[in-house]
Amino acid sequence: MPYLLRPATLADAPAVTDLLNEIDLLEIGRPETDLHTVEADLKHPKTDLAQDSWLAFDGDRLVVYGLLWDDSAGERIDVDHYVLPAHQEAGKLVLEAMEARALRRAQENGAERAVVHLHLNVRPTLDTALLHERGWSAVRRHHVLRRAVDPTTDRAPQPPAGTRLRPCATEADRVRVHELHQATFAEHYDFQPREYRQWLHDIDAEGLDWSLVSIVATDDLGDAGFLLARDDREAMGWIRNIGVVPEARGRGLAGLLLGHAFAAFAARGRDTVGLGVDTSNATGAPQLYERNGMTVHFAVDTWEAVLR
Repeated sequence: MPYLLRPATLADAPAVTDLLNEIDLLEIGRPETDLHTVEADLKHPKTDLAQDSWLAFDGDRLVVYGLLWDDSAGERIDVDHYVLPAHQEAGKLVLEAMEARALRRAQENGAERAVVHLHLNVRPTLDTALLHERGWSAVRRHHVLRRAVDPTTDRAPQPPAGTRLRPCATEADRVRVHELHQATFAEHYDFQPREYRQWLHDIDAEGLDWSLVSIVATDDLGDAGFLLARDDREAMGWIRNIGVVPEARGRGLAGLLLGHAFAAFAARGRDTVGLGVDTSNATGAPQLYERNGMTVHFAVDTWEAVLR
């Protein structure tokens, strides 16, 4: 029986979440996808669900989910692709549709080509032979790290003299965190600049507990770094970003923010904290996390295709 393909709607979010958790079990051994995360993806302001999303059904069963978004307004296009192992043909149909749409989106932006990125577990349910056949290649690796926390041992660190931590308590503080994010991540691989409102969507600001967002300042530099963490993942507390401006690096500010996050989550009753890191990060972040007891939970590859 042929597969049924159609666009997704927000009402499909529960079914998509179930599919992604089924794939999580196969790839990492436990379900770690939350409904609100899927809903936020489907609400992405740079996604037209009618043209930029795909669901494939085998009878009544959802077996493939694809989503495309365009933050660059240029040639860089991002896609998600999830497929159950026994349904590679449906996965191929969705991949072909995504590639065609990505090229159209880039051309609508005035670009001559589309540079498309897809993030996949290093042991994905998608058959990577299909990607190689279509000219995709793995270009970068990220690790998802995790660490156990305990309120008896993970206590809030004291900032050194001349250093202050403050919570992100006002709209002005939120604007400042956005500015620090843009400044501290500008040199990172595949960074896409975000204006303030777009950034608020990216971090799902409506569902964010802002008491877990902090700014670190020094007497000589003023605001020098930030921590953005969130406590709405069922699997673990999550550190989304830690950033320190280049001129303040080497002073232990990132370690201070990391320790502050461990203590905050431990005090809330969490037993595990996680984050993602680029293994080729040149700022020393992977080494910092290793020194602080974080270990690899799973690895993700960035796959790239250049379409003309």
